[in-house]
Amino acid sequence: MNKEITCTDLVQEKLTLLKQNTHQTVNSLLHTLAIDLASKVDSKIASGETIGLLEGIPFGIKDVYMLQGTYATASSELLKNYKSAYTATAIQKLMDAGAIPIVKENCDSFGHGSSSENTIFGAVKNALNPELVGGGSSGGSAVNVAKDYTVFSIGGDTGGSVRQPAGYNNIYGLKPTYGRISRYGLMAYASSTDCVGPLAKSIEDIRIVLNVMSGQDIKDQTTYASNEIDKDSILSSKDIKTVGYFKNFVENDAIDAQIKSDFLASIEKIKAKGVEVKALDFFESETLVSTYYTLAMAETASNLSRLDGTNYGQRIEAENLKETYAVTRSENFSEETKRRIVGGNQVLSQGFSDEIYLKGLALRDQISENFENDFAVVDVILSPVTPDTPPKIGDSLKDPLAMYLSDAYTVGFSLGQLPTLTIPQGTATGLQISAAKNNDELVLKFANFLKDTL
Repeated sequence: MNKEITCTDLVQEKLTLLKQNTHQTVNSLLHTLAIDLASKVDSKIASGETIGLLEGIPFGIKDVYMLQGTYATASSELLKNYKSAYTATAIQKLMDAGAIPIVKENCDSFGHGSSSENTIFGAVKNALNPELVGGGSSGGSAVNVAKDYTVFSIGGDTGGSVRQPAGYNNIYGLKPTYGRISRYGLMAYASSTDCVGPLAKSIEDIRIVLNVMSGQDIKDQTTYASNEIDKDSILSSKDIKTVGYFKNFVENDAIDAQIKSDFLASIEKIKAKGVEVKALDFFESETLVSTYYTLAMAETASNLSRLDGTNYGQRIEAENLKETYAVTRSENFSEETKRRIVGGNQVLSQGFSDEIYLKGLALRDQISENFENDFAVVDVILSPVTPDTPPKIGDSLKDPLAMYLSDAYTVGFSLGQLPTLTIPQGTATGLQISAAKNNDELVLKFANFLKDTL
């Protein structure tokens, strides 16, 4: 620590950058809270106390997390004036470690989207080219990290919402093993795949933030105790002998020709380092996307049924209670959110649930089984993050199906609840590294190997 800049100055500098930014990444600035916390860190340093790794580090929060006393809008009309009554476990752990939240970040409304255009705060603009989308749904979080407005940000990944925007903005984004980090205080989209995930510019930053947020939480029964990942343990990848990739991801007609050739070139470089590479069979991407959206829409219809203007959100009065519910929800939910609720209710409705929902659950089990078989023969799986480069702002909104298919390479790993990391190398939108459940450490090891190899 060279004491070249005070914590207050650092935080103020980031707040100023966020306030002036034209990428539409900010839903609300946490100015007073951030400066107050920064001055406490400065007092600690002045009195010679030791400070932790994350102490005084400014970070951003996707606007679907609770932080007591601050707005939690989910980028939606319904919750635009809603203030959190409590703080999410993952955010509390970061604050307990001394990290300073400075911004609630723009995202697709309720996490519904792959482009961060489905928001009342205006479409997030890509960090590399503002005419393109920032990716979704954690677009604001990814762009803030890429532009150095935050040191790291906390996104939420349900079907690729951390990994895909990380790829679009050339940074690291991790979806940890499902249950490694508590979901308490994260607005539920699809509870069986929702994950809290960090976005940062280095593997080391991902490791530090992941360690702080991980752990069992009595408020989330899906959490489990996990081992801390040691700094030195991820520097060696000698225990990674075999890498797999899915043939049909690369032989798919939908993949951009350049992404395909870059991916295959990356595979050759890995082989040249003496690592064995195996081509694996997997489900067609259309099957993965339809399975994921069948289950995710069913879960979101259930999760969002509580938002009727009675306990939460902006109520619009009508002639009677039923009409009030209907008007409140139809006026305040975005088109994409309504599409997902209607789809989910259809999937769960009598006469359809056996045919569609139960089939989706059975396919999910087959996908998990497929992964178990794969990880018996390979250590990690490598894949492109997206089949294509980021679209122009406005294009995805015209074609919801194209938006769903942009998740073709991310949703499978979500359904398998696997740790998966986007790295900013290998193709225009990066590469994705996956390992078996609770092997988050292996993913970081291989990321370090690829950093030196590609």
